[in-house]
Amino acid sequence: MPKKLKIVVGITGASGSIYAKVLLEKLSFLKSQVDCVGIVMSDNAKQVWETELAVPLPLAKGDKGGFFKAYSKTDFTAPFASGSSDFRTMIVCPCSMGTMARIASGISNDLITRAADVILKERRKLILVTRDTPISLIHINNMKTITEAGGIICPASPSFYSKPKDFEQLASTVIDRVLDLCGLDVKMYRWGGKNKK
Repeated sequence: MPKKLKIVVGITGASGSIYAKVLLEKLSFLKSQVDCVGIVMSDNAKQVWETELAVPLPLAKGDKGGFFKAYSKTDFTAPFASGSSDFRTMIVCPCSMGTMARIASGISNDLITRAADVILKERRKLILVTRDTPISLIHINNMKTITEAGGIICPASPSFYSKPKDFEQLASTVIDRVLDLCGLDVKMYRWGGKNKK
């Protein structure tokens, strides 16, 4: 039986909190494949979450749930702040251009950027769900740097061929791809495949 994944989820202040909400909801249904999820939110992410969504924040700092655990952005004692931990996957969702720039430059000034740096240096899986438009040449070059370092840029560009009926279904078209990139077995719309609603 394959080993369950330990996943870090970084949530930054880019618009698109619904992507993070759907990601956490879907991860909660994948406990047979995922051992635990560490969550780190930036201060801006908390403000954007409250602005965009009429639901409580996912976890308060210091919550010690068995599956989800929240960490302060300055908690460098978190296990995934070190390459000796067995967290193999990190998703930054949504990922601001500022966070991406710091990751591309190797600037570990908070737990999100430090964890991303660890994931890249250990040759593990880093997925950045970027959500900004338009993008400048600086952004493109940062994406190139991260891609060359082994990271995956997965823009929050929803698809429409599954005919999503609401915002959450639309966000799911991106999040299902992200979970698929993690190597998780997810039920999702696949072009040309047998799809179940």
